[in-house]
Amino acid sequence: MGTGTRIDIRSPREADVLLIGGGIMSATLGSMIAVLQPDWRVVLVERAGGLAEESTGPWNNAGTGHMGLCELNYMPDPTDGRQAATVAQQFHLSRQWWAFLADRGLIADPSGFINTAPHMDVVFGHRDVNYLRRRFQTLSTEPIFAEMEYSEDPQQIRAWSPLIVEGRDIGEPIAATRHPRGTDIDFGALTKALTGIIVDRGGSVVFDHDVRSLRQNPDHSWCASGRLTHGRAEFTVRARHVFVGAGGFALRLLQRAGIPEVNGYAVLPVGAAFYRCATPSVVARHDAKVYGQAAVGAPPMSVPHLDKRIVDHEEYLMFGPYATFSTKLLKQGRLTDFFTTLRWRNLHVLVAACLHNLSLIRFLLSELLAGPRRRFGQLQKFLPSARSDEWELIPAGQRAQLVTPDKKRIGVLRQGTELIVSDDRSISGLLGASPGASTAVPIMLDLLRRSFPDEWEMSWKNSVAEAIPDLDRTDWGPEAATDSLDRTASALGLNRAS
Repeated sequence: MGTGTRIDIRSPREADVLLIGGGIMSATLGSMIAVLQPDWRVVLVERAGGLAEESTGPWNNAGTGHMGLCELNYMPDPTDGRQAATVAQQFHLSRQWWAFLADRGLIADPSGFINTAPHMDVVFGHRDVNYLRRRFQTLSTEPIFAEMEYSEDPQQIRAWSPLIVEGRDIGEPIAATRHPRGTDIDFGALTKALTGIIVDRGGSVVFDHDVRSLRQNPDHSWCASGRLTHGRAEFTVRARHVFVGAGGFALRLLQRAGIPEVNGYAVLPVGAAFYRCATPSVVARHDAKVYGQAAVGAPPMSVPHLDKRIVDHEEYLMFGPYATFSTKLLKQGRLTDFFTTLRWRNLHVLVAACLHNLSLIRFLLSELLAGPRRRFGQLQKFLPSARSDEWELIPAGQRAQLVTPDKKRIGVLRQGTELIVSDDRSISGLLGASPGASTAVPIMLDLLRRSFPDEWEMSWKNSVAEAIPDLDRTDWGPEAATDSLDRTASALGLNRAS
């Protein structure tokens, strides 16, 4: 999709559903409504000049299909695999929706956004090896992780991921897990494919439209008003339902809408950078996404990982993240963005959350003070053979980490996402950060249930159940997990890694 269709600024545009933001969340919701209710008018407005230019963009995230296979921060207690299993089940649902769209011909080339990339963990030292061994033992009892392998043999780990082992002192304790059915996902390409469904079903996608205010009408519909990004021309869109999927700007817009559901909520801006390698001789020798263990005292978001990336059918490697800081809430935002979200109701919540997360603040400061040599040294600890002339440091996306009120702690920092739905169900929004993209489908299904209960019960539920057979599954036994992987892999053209 190139330039999109522009709203006629001389008169209001009517919509059944207005999507604010051109990322994976809006695209997922819009594609669902376009399929389930094709007679509804869907309008998507984006302030930038194209789709997926913020966190959804392929160079603004690691592209990991979060399935709980390698994210050690999902299991701080190696004997408790509930969160990892829940995320894995949610990702299965996402794969089923994408497979359904591919089977129906609504997505023409799945390889443009999803490819096989084994997911691994590699840890060093007696403490972390013991942790990973116990984690593997726990996950081995979960059928959904049945194909995961474990090894403490350096030669086996070398076979799985040669670049991680080469040049390393093999006397150091080492352990790894590997699941052959992981994926690398270009969420930007997926967003464009899903948005194409909206347009094909009669919806509109418009760029360079910056929504600045949301006002509710007496009949509970909404008027979204703003200006063109380039110029001073104004526009207004009237909609029966509004979804705010504007990333870092979502809280600010929901605050301006005046809904009480976000009273006391705040955000903390967190940025990141990655090293990227495009040298064919290096990229060809690494085909996995390999996660490590965060340093003692470091926050979960600092987990180092070396990722195989496929963008526009070209292969790369990425390593990071390296924390950066800005008061912008979007990569293309302004330095004043963070301050526009401050309210008297959330100041004490924000202060309390900061006091409870001093380790995060110390980590950010240490990362910001790190020079090029120290940053590259972190890559070489993970990849001993790395050469500085083969890697470039690139800025990644800007995140708005969610802070919510808490009765006991006043304010807490949330690591996931939170769906907001107004009491009258006329407006909704998504706040928070990763792993939202990988679980966009179950999040948007929850939105459909909560925001459109009548339509859900009358027809949508049955239609979704046909598209996503495991929608209400609670027992993911060995046959169910294998069947889901096999069916979706076939539809999406995924090859099983050896």
